[in-house]
Amino acid sequence: MLVYLYDLKAKNKREYYRIKRTFYYHFNKIKLKDFSFKTKSVFAAENKYEKLLDSFFSSFKGNIEVYKIRTDGVEQIY
Repeated sequence: MLVYLYDLKAKNKREYYRIKRTFYYHFNKIKLKDFSFKTKSVFAAENKYEKLLDSFFSSFKGNIEVYKIRTDGVEQIY
């Protein structure tokens, strides 16, 4: 399982909202069935989606900061 942490970066508010709108438009077009959880800037996905998600995030290079964590599982507390 992979856990992705991301943060959108921009020089000003206008550019931030443009990047955010474009990012989530394209992100929502990816139909991933195996989401374990998804919050504002963190989500988990199965290992089989690694190449797809890595290429997606690389398309926003320079406008996003992304970290990937490999783990055996994620447990929800509440």
